[in-house]
Amino acid sequence: MSAPLSNLENTTITEQLLLRLKIPTKLRNLEAVLILFAMVITSFALALVDLGATGKLNVAIIGLSLGLGVIVLALHLALRFVARDADPLILPIVTLLNGLGIAMIHRLDIANGLTGWQSQATRQMVWTAIAIVVAIAVIVIVRNHRVLQRYRYLWMAAGIFLLLLPLVPFIGVTINGARLWVNLGIVSFQPGEIGKIALALFFAGYLVTARDSLSMVGKKFLGVRWPQLKDLGPIFVVWMVAMMVLIFQRDMGTSLLYFGLFLVLMYVATGRAIWFVVGGGLFGAGAFVASRFLTYVEGRFTAWLDSFNPAVYEAIGGSYQLVQGLFGFASGGVIGTGFGAGHPGIVPLAESDYIVASLGEELGLVGIFAILSLYLLFISRGMRIGINGADDFGRLLAVGLTFVIALQVFIVIGGVTRVIPVTGLTTPFLAAGGSSLVANWIIVALLLRLSDTVRHQRDGGDAA
Repeated sequence: MSAPLSNLENTTITEQLLLRLKIPTKLRNLEAVLILFAMVITSFALALVDLGATGKLNVAIIGLSLGLGVIVLALHLALRFVARDADPLILPIVTLLNGLGIAMIHRLDIANGLTGWQSQATRQMVWTAIAIVVAIAVIVIVRNHRVLQRYRYLWMAAGIFLLLLPLVPFIGVTINGARLWVNLGIVSFQPGEIGKIALALFFAGYLVTARDSLSMVGKKFLGVRWPQLKDLGPIFVVWMVAMMVLIFQRDMGTSLLYFGLFLVLMYVATGRAIWFVVGGGLFGAGAFVASRFLTYVEGRFTAWLDSFNPAVYEAIGGSYQLVQGLFGFASGGVIGTGFGAGHPGIVPLAESDYIVASLGEELGLVGIFAILSLYLLFISRGMRIGINGADDFGRLLAVGLTFVIALQVFIVIGGVTRVIPVTGLTTPFLAAGGSSLVANWIIVALLLRLSDTVRHQRDGGDAA
């Protein structure tokens, strides 16, 4: 009786091993099909832009988009070799968002008379290619995300350095009133975009070691257990850095992004909602004081609260851009004017800050809902990676990186639709901007690595 039982057990083990080998193949095949679908939609969108705006096809721009798709497939192939269990939906979602952004930027190039290598769409494609290559490098080099935890204080130093780098004389550049750029002569970039990843790595690594003292140690006051004064130090440091960004770099969006990231990770690490009360109170107080003493912050609030006042509308730095964006949404209606048939170029900075308003005009409410659904699906996949993580650092890192994208989307779209004051952040993957693209594709690569590790740990495999 023992021999047949042994054979049965061996057969069962063999079937389980074969099943585990087949599942990753199915995941990657699904990913490949969805990537091809995203490429078809992108090419179709570019063709519609050309036909709607000029009446003829621009074969060159469609060819460049297909070449970009080949680079995305190279990332897909890299996943087949080094991250076979990675989430199959993240890459196609980002590919489609990036493609729709390129199509809309191409539409704005036509409206502005930009062609060839001078066009924003061509530059956006080049930066997208660079960003994907960087993402491939991250996937290949980072085989075990736990290694990143060892260098948490190095990430802290790098994050603060990158955040404050635009304040350095001679290399820091002020654009549209915000000092966020660094010009090194041959290249200009926004270091804070990479800084948000470095700070997410530091916050995740730090809170893994400090969460017990932050959640359990301390005295009770008003029925709430407060942490010790020494444990409150990090939140004050991050708050001070956020206020420095608000005051000296004149950028409320980035300030809110970094501080919001820290608060969310504090809550996830400790499970205590009191951190939102403390942190929200600190940031709210700082923003209130800034609105009373800083002219540009006061101007943002005035433009938000009294947008249609003619005096505010016509003022320098007033509500002209915001109102024009709202008019664009209104003219798009439910189904939009169609690619190439609207007037998105009327809105200032439509290719960057207000690309959502441009898409809203030509794709309508239905198109905006579809784009928001893509973001929602991306965020849900990222949060799922965090929830299923087998180690605390991986969970916090996945939640933090996903929240960076989620908060950016909320801040940008909330500002464009007048839910909150306009802050000047870019819409992830859609808006023109090389620094933002590179940073967000690095986030995608890290989430893919984390999702591969999660499945390995769940199935009892080697996470390395």
